[in-house]
Amino acid sequence: MTSSPTADSLAASAASIARRAGRVLLEVRAQAERDGVTGRELKDLGDARAQAAIAGWLAVEAPGDAVLSEEAKDSPERLAADRVWIIDPLDGTREYSEGRDDWAVHVAVWERGDLVAGAVAIPGEDLVLDSATVVGASGAIADPPRMAVSRSRPPALVEHLRATLGLEVAPMGSAGVKIAAVVRGQVDAYVHAGGQYEWDSAAPVAVARAAGLHTSRIDGTPLTYNRPDPYLPDLVVCRPELAAQILAAIAEAPSFGDNS
Repeated sequence: MTSSPTADSLAASAASIARRAGRVLLEVRAQAERDGVTGRELKDLGDARAQAAIAGWLAVEAPGDAVLSEEAKDSPERLAADRVWIIDPLDGTREYSEGRDDWAVHVAVWERGDLVAGAVAIPGEDLVLDSATVVGASGAIADPPRMAVSRSRPPALVEHLRATLGLEVAPMGSAGVKIAAVVRGQVDAYVHAGGQYEWDSAAPVAVARAAGLHTSRIDGTPLTYNRPDPYLPDLVVCRPELAAQILAAIAEAPSFGDNS
């Protein structure tokens, strides 16, 4: 009888798949530059190639496991599965198509009720963070604390938190890159309330949890995955020392909490 893989071995597999998909995406972009492919065509090409590669690898390396991916048709069969791979083959298509480095590949593993492993590749930096080997941010929180925000469309909640808590904002690209920045100690928090899906956060949240960071919905309730509806519109990832004050400030915001 074959034994079940451990969380560490699943994290290693996730990291390997994320790294390989990142290489595919870099190769696709390099060829696209030579061919004059840009914009939406490049975004779609990268998404499709990375999705096909990951699907092929999982079919061989994790046969029988279910998959939830941004770029594949969802199946209700995953709800009865013991193990589900939650994938975003290209997080940050805009950044990818613009030749930037702040985009990512997400590979997470959900098993029997919770995330057990995850990996985030940032191919432009030749970096992979995974839940088995990640080292959490240490040292003093910045003064003032720094919060990762969207470089193109920071939500109104960000301005409320900046004004209420005196946070310094740090614009950057994809959700995975923002959460990775908290993990790496480049910023102290990331708050999002503008709408996301499970594949946008599953892998980086798995890594953040392993790094000892606070992760939750904006109302403080746990982030849960492999639900019938994968829409998961908000989250907080931050140094644990900041969690209480960030959640309190969110609750007091005009559009959130009991006083909304």
